[in-house]
Amino acid sequence: MARVCQVTGKKPIVGNSVSHSNIKTKRRFLPNLQKKRFFFAEEDRWVTLKVSTDALRTINKNGLSTVIKQMRAAGAKI
Repeated sequence: MARVCQVTGKKPIVGNSVSHSNIKTKRRFLPNLQKKRFFFAEEDRWVTLKVSTDALRTINKNGLSTVIKQMRAAGAKI
């Protein structure tokens, strides 16, 4: 499974690892993803999402039903 947040779409980005002698080598910056189960009361079931910690804050702020409604409008299957 890809390292992509299902809510925000965050994914790994590429940058440079810079040593003390200023030698640059490629590296990846990975998003902070967590696999989390939420109880979706409208459908009376549990939903497992792979979300970033930023997305967890968004779910806490806006509510799970609002976030899932936006995800379904964008074409995600949940």
